[in-house]
Amino acid sequence: MTSFGKRTISAEPAASALPASRSAVSGPPQMAASALKTADLIRDQVLLRIEPVTAVRMNKPELTAFVNSLVAEVANERKLLLNQTEQDALTRDIVDEMVGLGPIEPLLHDPTVSDILVNGPQMIYVERKGKLELTGLRFRHDAHVLHVAQRIASYVGRSVDESNPMLDARLADGSRVNVIIPPLSLKGPSISIRKFSQKILNLRHLAAVGSLSPSLATALEIFARCRLNIIVSGGTGSGKTTLLNALSGMIDPGERIITIEDAAELQLQQKHVIQLETRPANLEGRGKIDQGGLVRNALRMRPDRIIVGEVRGGEAFDMMQAMNTGHDGSMSTVHSNSARDALARLENMVLMGNPNIPVRSIRGQIASAVDVVIHTERMRDGARRVTEVAEVVGLEGEIVVIGPIFSYEFRGEKPGGGLDGEFKATPVAPRFLPRIKYFGMDEQLLDAIGVQKRWNG
Repeated sequence: MTSFGKRTISAEPAASALPASRSAVSGPPQMAASALKTADLIRDQVLLRIEPVTAVRMNKPELTAFVNSLVAEVANERKLLLNQTEQDALTRDIVDEMVGLGPIEPLLHDPTVSDILVNGPQMIYVERKGKLELTGLRFRHDAHVLHVAQRIASYVGRSVDESNPMLDARLADGSRVNVIIPPLSLKGPSISIRKFSQKILNLRHLAAVGSLSPSLATALEIFARCRLNIIVSGGTGSGKTTLLNALSGMIDPGERIITIEDAAELQLQQKHVIQLETRPANLEGRGKIDQGGLVRNALRMRPDRIIVGEVRGGEAFDMMQAMNTGHDGSMSTVHSNSARDALARLENMVLMGNPNIPVRSIRGQIASAVDVVIHTERMRDGARRVTEVAEVVGLEGEIVVIGPIFSYEFRGEKPGGGLDGEFKATPVAPRFLPRIKYFGMDEQLLDAIGVQKRWNG
């Protein structure tokens, strides 16, 4: 194995070394094995001929051209037959192995892929349009997968090995990565990559693809503009972060925004944005900075709004405190199964960090802090939809009362397999309507939710 700079070149043949590592090898098994052996031979010879000092000075196009010439040179010397398509494919494989993520590198550049799931060396899945597909790509063995995982870890100054078998990181393009390796993973190293679209979707785009209705998009736009405190809830992969990005696009450019995340995923378009990211403990178990600490620090940074990428634990208390101390318009996401469940989870998370606070006091804080809960789901047709929008009405006795504003009603299945449903509004003026009127948008909101009689508060 040869290293240069921050890159590592492995002299081992990569999985799916065939030019056709991008696609399944066709033909009889003997032909497939022969083709793989030829590709491995060329790969080994090319990697042996690359001078690290020369390669490190090249950008990727220059390195690609250089490797392509070496592939042709080796093939001619060994009298191995490669057509131009096979030569170009093998070149891409070698370059991806040197400076990328090996067999899965092409998937990172495929705009139709939203998730990449490596379940050991021989099984790589992707998600397209909400559906999982098994690809024909392969790693050579467990060590090859581990090599790619270690390269990802090195990008963020971390390590993944037997003493640190789990890793949360992000790639340069913002994609979120989780790695777990043996002995915790019983079927070899596992890599899960959640990609994020480089195209920023706004609420109108989401309405156009059926994630919400035009009237619901109008209501959500008003909620964000009028500085309501919003919780976006939903399951894994339900579109919470995408919706939070769309909501944040409605924030006035003159406001100072501070975002707090474990791994930076939010793509805010405003100029005055400060991004904070948590830090894990070092090898000695020191230096950990969690979201709670960052939220408390953010309160000293003169924020207009605080956006927490995802509330997972005791930082929920600090988030509620921020919402109740003048930082209106703050937003966050929570994993839950419904809007009601989101509030219950917030309560449990506050108790995790502050077990001595009375439950009634916590519920009072939540009822006072949160204005709207927006629940999203990834449905069985693969589409992500907003299925519930509820206002937090207040505290009655020991119960936090919520009221529906919008809901998605399933009606049946379309001929193509997609789900047919309707976004229905509850034509009742919400309790926060005085705040909407303060911003001069009460008429638009009442139109969006179908309230005929104008409010005169």
